[in-house]
Amino acid sequence: GDNYAPRSLSSTKIGAVRLTAEFIATDPINERELQFLQAYVRGMLERPIEDIQAHLKPGEIPRLVGTSGTIETLAALHAKEKLGIVPNPLNGYQFTRKDLKEMVKRLASMTTIERVAIPGLSERRAEIIVAGGLVLLEAMTLLGIESLMVGERALREGVIVDWMLSQGLIEDRLRYQGQVRQRSAIAVAQKYHVNLESSQRVGNFALSLFDQTKGSLHNWNQRERELLWVAAILHNCGLYVSHSAHHKHSYYLIRYGELLGFTDVEIQVIANLARYHRKNTPKKKHENYNLLPNKEYRMMVKQLSALLRLAVALDRRQIGAISQLQCEYRPNIRELNLSLTPAIPNDKCTLELWNLDYKKGVFEEEYGVKVTATLT
Repeated sequence: GDNYAPRSLSSTKIGAVRLTAEFIATDPINERELQFLQAYVRGMLERPIEDIQAHLKPGEIPRLVGTSGTIETLAALHAKEKLGIVPNPLNGYQFTRKDLKEMVKRLASMTTIERVAIPGLSERRAEIIVAGGLVLLEAMTLLGIESLMVGERALREGVIVDWMLSQGLIEDRLRYQGQVRQRSAIAVAQKYHVNLESSQRVGNFALSLFDQTKGSLHNWNQRERELLWVAAILHNCGLYVSHSAHHKHSYYLIRYGELLGFTDVEIQVIANLARYHRKNTPKKKHENYNLLPNKEYRMMVKQLSALLRLAVALDRRQIGAISQLQCEYRPNIRELNLSLTPAIPNDKCTLELWNLDYKKGVFEEEYGVKVTATLT
């Protein structure tokens, strides 16, 4: 589906419990039973998958999101093997079809007792994990999808949201999800006694810089824009622990806190952005930075944290001294001019300009531009 309406809905009776009971009699499952089970699953999935493919637009590649017990268990096993830890929450965790194929093959070669010995795999789940993994593998193969994302919200949450809609408690499913994220960020800020007036000004400056430099200095999108805003709201939460190295405390409070509605990777990004709003720039030797999934996320943190530093500088006294920010990029000389309007006409904003000059070096190095600032 997309936006508000599903394009195709189907329910197929190939649950892991049913398949295990009806098709698996050997332990470990022998090759004949495994092939028969695989053929049966494929036959049951062909028609609903053809219906899904019939609703795809030309050139459109579907995105697969998996929920509930078997998929979350497979994701946890994969994370434990690849990362050494299981992310909490698992929401947003991804693994590939290739990795799934290897997991199913390995699990199928083991007896139930051997699977039970795997940390995190309960006795009941160990009995049905082979059939459940095979269903997922065949679905990904038939759809031609190379990776899956875990979604921790499932039928129960959907029933609750639908009930809230029917009772007029919320107006819009998608808007409600966005509101959950925003409300959660504000709630965490309040929990750690963040100066919300100042952090919201920093957030506004960050978004203004983001919007005015998009297309000229960066090409990040709405998702990254929202993560930047949340990081701006929470960048100083570490002051709750100590003023000394508070940017590092901010990282831990965000990373292992109670942000709702975000994937684990998104929380990692937010925490890293807050971590690098001051002092050292991101470095591979920093464990928190190195744990980001790939180069794209590391680049995201480098570029957006440099932008956040400028936003923080613009509210250095935390009194709202700067009321307006206008950016002018001059590509011929690689210069970004910040035109700043003081809230009080005679205020020279000396501290803000000094802090901006002090912090702009990171931004200049990251984007390859010279930053200048003038009061209007």
